[in-house]
Amino acid sequence: MRTLLILCLLFCTSLFAQDDALAKDYFNNGDFEKALYEYKKLYAKSPSNINYINQLVRTHQQLEQYNQAEAFLLNLINRIKYPAFLVELGYNYQLKNDFENANLYYQKAINSLDDNVNNAFSVGRSFQNHSLLNETIRVYNKAMAIKPELNFKFQLARIYGEQGKIEKMFVSYIEFAEKNPVSLNNIKRHINDFISEKSTSENNVIFKKILLKKLQQEPNLLWNEMLSWLFIQQKDFKKAFIQEKAIFNRQPESLNRIEELAKIAENENANQIAKEIYGFLIETAQDLDTQLQAHHNLLQLEIEASSPEQYEAINHKYLELFKGFGTFPQTLKLQVAYAHFLAFYKNQTNEAINFLENTLKLPLNEFEKAEVKLELGDILVLQEKFNKALIYYTQIQRNLKNSTVSQKARYKVAKTSYYKGDFKWAESQLKILKASTSQLIANDALDLKLLISDNKYEDSLQTALKLYAKADLLAFQNKDNQAISVLNTILQNHKTEPIIAQALLKQAQLFEEKAQFEKAKTNYELIIANYRDGILVDDACYKLAYIYQKHLNQPEKAKALYEQIIFNHLDSIYFVEARKKYRALRGDAIN
Repeated sequence: MRTLLILCLLFCTSLFAQDDALAKDYFNNGDFEKALYEYKKLYAKSPSNINYINQLVRTHQQLEQYNQAEAFLLNLINRIKYPAFLVELGYNYQLKNDFENANLYYQKAINSLDDNVNNAFSVGRSFQNHSLLNETIRVYNKAMAIKPELNFKFQLARIYGEQGKIEKMFVSYIEFAEKNPVSLNNIKRHINDFISEKSTSENNVIFKKILLKKLQQEPNLLWNEMLSWLFIQQKDFKKAFIQEKAIFNRQPESLNRIEELAKIAENENANQIAKEIYGFLIETAQDLDTQLQAHHNLLQLEIEASSPEQYEAINHKYLELFKGFGTFPQTLKLQVAYAHFLAFYKNQTNEAINFLENTLKLPLNEFEKAEVKLELGDILVLQEKFNKALIYYTQIQRNLKNSTVSQKARYKVAKTSYYKGDFKWAESQLKILKASTSQLIANDALDLKLLISDNKYEDSLQTALKLYAKADLLAFQNKDNQAISVLNTILQNHKTEPIIAQALLKQAQLFEEKAQFEKAKTNYELIIANYRDGILVDDACYKLAYIYQKHLNQPEKAKALYEQIIFNHLDSIYFVEARKKYRALRGDAIN
């Protein structure tokens, strides 16, 4: 009997849900007569369901049956003490252009807070649903005046934003954050729609003034944190660093925020301030790991900015660090970086290999050994000793199965096989990696697999693909001029083959690295003009836009290219960044 009852209840619930969906469909499709019929049935079965009541009223209003809606609401208000219905009745009068009665019932709804302040939630929501924003503001402000522990600042901030009252919006968000610091990240996301990268934009100036005033009146690390965040959005990392130091001086428990700022500055190519921050970390950090990481990052920046004539000075810095800190497992990252520097910058590959072979003699765990072997493999690829490199990569796969580092090693096996011209084996490895748990590895694997599969059938000898792999290897070996020359051979001798677009893109990237922006621009323009339906056109649009914006001082041309990505390449990996840069160039203050 009990089972039968449960089955009956489930059946009835299912039918009820179907009727609900049917009514929604009729309403959404503009078939209001049928929607009204269905909602009347639903209301008859569930006369206390707020959703059905509201939909029934809306359907009457869509049919301009204002008198029927009025009679229904008056009857409802006599039966149920729910002040939000007063708003609905007032709005119905407003639709009839009876503003006197509309305002009368709006005021009754607001007055209901005197009896029960918690009515603010439903009454405020009803006003907001009808875009009656001034009335919503009155409700929330009155509720907080009656019961100060209530906090509608977040809701008020969003309303002020809709009204374009930017200063009031910022103040409300900040006051909400003060009481609810756990919501800070959410608040930043909302504020981010109203500020830009330009420190001189009106909204940025308003927001900064509010925070500085708060900092003077009520010192609180929250204001330093928000100022730091604002300066980061403006890419003014020096000012952000000042705020972060102020936070650290008051709360010296952790340097994590300052480390994070250094990485952000570095990623934005603000290398000078990044170096300054790393210097601060080296001087300030008490723990060895933070110091070593800062030394490592600082040396990487110095290497990037150095000419070969300065390499010996950098070499000396590495040796001094090993002299001071020792060569043991804790300095492993520095040791691997030093070997990379020796091989890829000083061309001392044998010295680098010997150094890493000594590192392998240290008491390392399997993951640490894998880090060393990955670098050893890369140096052997640099020497074009592919088979020896494959041994190291394969050892990692065997010893650390199913780990991310194992997947990275498999990708390097595929890349090395590709460099050798063994495209079949490379492709078999790449197929496996498409399901990698690391999105970065999966994306790289997919890109390389597409390159091989799209170009291996055009020519039975795979001449163009082999040349491209050779150019790729030369680029890996830091032999950019030779790589560019090999790519020129492809562009001149294989003009009808699909690899041309890929060769143009690769060559453009090499031109960029050599700061030959006009040459890079020409390549990107050729891709956009001749391969509009190809998979590389969004890459070309984004990279060309960046050149126009950052190097050629032609923001209007950059804006047009970002716009192309926004409207024509919605699935592009550059979509979000292109939209952000487009809005900044257009001077948007509000999203």
